[in-house]
Amino acid sequence: MEFRRARRASPDTGAQVSGNAIAIRGLRVRRGGALVLDGVSLEVAAGQVVGLLGPSGSGKTTLMRAIVGVQVVDAGEIDVLGEPAGSPPLRSRVAYVTQAPSVYADLTVEENLAYFARVLGVGLARVAEVVELVDLGGLERRLVGRLSGGQRARASLAVALLGEPELLVLDEPTVGLDPVLRRALWRTFHELADAGATLLVSSHVMDEAERCDRLLLMRDGSILAGGTPEELPRSVGASDVEGAFLALVERQQIAAGGSDSA
Repeated sequence: MEFRRARRASPDTGAQVSGNAIAIRGLRVRRGGALVLDGVSLEVAAGQVVGLLGPSGSGKTTLMRAIVGVQVVDAGEIDVLGEPAGSPPLRSRVAYVTQAPSVYADLTVEENLAYFARVLGVGLARVAEVVELVDLGGLERRLVGRLSGGQRARASLAVALLGEPELLVLDEPTVGLDPVLRRALWRTFHELADAGATLLVSSHVMDEAERCDRLLLMRDGSILAGGTPEELPRSVGASDVEGAFLALVERQQIAAGGSDSA
């Protein structure tokens, strides 16, 4: 199914959203007294699928929470679709899918979608569209609590797609999915981007890198590098993204005088 939406106009100027969907400068975040993000700066171009890749504990989720405006930050600036992160105007323009399913286990898929459709003020016809989009046809009347982990993840994604957001922030959306479903989801992500949406997708699985338009490699609360899946290995003389990541970690350790393994 084609994701039918045109790139939305800016609410202030009527112009199309272009350039950077996300721009971050000098972001610092502490959680539980520990420094989790240390001066992160990055840009995410509009209309692309951008992968945020790094091992567990590298700060990916904290960074995503800061982008959607639900994370207290110590310092830095975060602009999202031309607005400060977390601003009221962004509530209908940005969707966030967490690692944990964000749907009610004691409601059916259809009941969950109908409820959130009313909250968002969209018609029930959109419910049928997103069910087809995430391949949940035939499961509409099943309780979410009786779905598999992958099916619950797709139900959460369906909820996020109801409002046709301009920016989708997806935290490990393919964890626990079989290869066929992973491939289908990535195809959906690119259909959304082709229709004008921007997607920031986190993963700790390096082989998903080639599915992205651009990549941000993250470790220990810092962005190691950014570029296309082709540019990054070439820039360090590696054969693939995993090799590029390891080479960049080694360079970081040498620069810092450290010897910890990746």
